[in-house]
Amino acid sequence: MKIRLFTIPNMLTLGNLVCGSVATIAIIGSQDIKLAFWLVVIAAVFDFFDGFTARLLKSSSAIGGELDSLADMVSFGLVPALAMYYTFLGAPQVTQTSAEVMEYAAYLCLIIVAFSALRLAKFNVDDTQHTEFCGLPTPANALFCLSIASLIAAGEFSLAKEWILLISIVMAYLLISPIRMFALKFKGFGLKGNEIRYGFILFSLIMIIAFTQYAIPTIILTYILVSAIRWAINLKK
Repeated sequence: MKIRLFTIPNMLTLGNLVCGSVATIAIIGSQDIKLAFWLVVIAAVFDFFDGFTARLLKSSSAIGGELDSLADMVSFGLVPALAMYYTFLGAPQVTQTSAEVMEYAAYLCLIIVAFSALRLAKFNVDDTQHTEFCGLPTPANALFCLSIASLIAAGEFSLAKEWILLISIVMAYLLISPIRMFALKFKGFGLKGNEIRYGFILFSLIMIIAFTQYAIPTIILTYILVSAIRWAINLKK
């Protein structure tokens, strides 16, 4: 079997991986959460267009799928986990828990990277996720965590250690939750059947234009809420 490594989709996937690697260095080396956030945004763009290009060029392959998961593990698994970890370390605390206990509690933020691995492994073997997702996609989780961490680092608002830990655990659970979440994968560009996708894209664009980075947490939470309502309605049917 001939394996083609250097295809256009694979190059885009490697762009995703490089962005995630540089973001990792930015966080560990200098705790530059803002730079890491924008690198993850670029990684998400690469992640979207590698699949889009593969379908457009009809060059989808097994190695492309595996490479995509490996890149996502770094950009959308490791990076948000590190961002929440370092944000936790610099945050105030509201309980009287000892500093030593809280130091160990910081490692619970790394549940994000562990559950991202489970999420990506499940996606690779789950044939029901071609048109929708089961659980929160790792890019959405990464953008949410990085945007929160970036805004905190910029001094826009503050969260206590306990809240950062709670957010990390809840977001990690959503990665492997049974909630069916809609995907921005268009089989055709007509309105019929794509109403929720076009509506969400329009809402996201308006929010980003109006509020820039501040819009990201709201967009992701809206995505989760709409998907959960849609899933609950479908369950009743």
